[in-house]
Amino acid sequence: MTDGQRQIRDVAEEWPVRSSEQPFRGRVTGVRTDEVLMPDGSYARRDYQTHPGSVSVLALDEQQRVLILRQYRHPVRQRLWELPAGLLDVPGENPLHAAQRELFEEAHCKAGEWRVLVDFYTSPGGTDEALRLFLATDLSAADGERYEAHGEELEIETARVPLGELLRLVLAGELHNPTLITGTLALHAALTSPVGLEGLRAAESPWPARPFS
Repeated sequence: MTDGQRQIRDVAEEWPVRSSEQPFRGRVTGVRTDEVLMPDGSYARRDYQTHPGSVSVLALDEQQRVLILRQYRHPVRQRLWELPAGLLDVPGENPLHAAQRELFEEAHCKAGEWRVLVDFYTSPGGTDEALRLFLATDLSAADGERYEAHGEELEIETARVPLGELLRLVLAGELHNPTLITGTLALHAALTSPVGLEGLRAAESPWPARPFS
């Protein structure tokens, strides 16, 4: 789609960086400080979280219910309803394989059909985290024993909620996880579009933000 002569799409661009350092590096994420050249010739300091990237799964069953999880999130001091999700902490890992693993580990489910629902940056002003959100359908129980949970995962609750009810809760301000909100709105948009779910991208579609082999 265009606006006059402009094409409305995100494009890659990188402004000159005078200096860059990483004052903190944790097990998975870190903090980087860059001095970036501004259009007026000055330099501005930008502090942001470095992140390996994430995947998430909106699992939709035959009754149009979405599989959601609730777990404690310490930074916001709340127990949030979310979608199954996990880190891409293995360099070059195929995001589809990572999403399939997360669906198994967090919900002991598998899916016969996978598509890309939406790709987004979770908070581009403060982190370089990129997230690929998959739509998984044709759900069934996974084979074998359940994954042995650890730490905060021990208290995960699960539920299956009709998409219409999730949409109502999102718009009422009752749900706050950004991936759950994005997935709910994106799925509603896809289902009500002329092309439906067939218009979604294939599960192995390229992902420039996090290239994979």
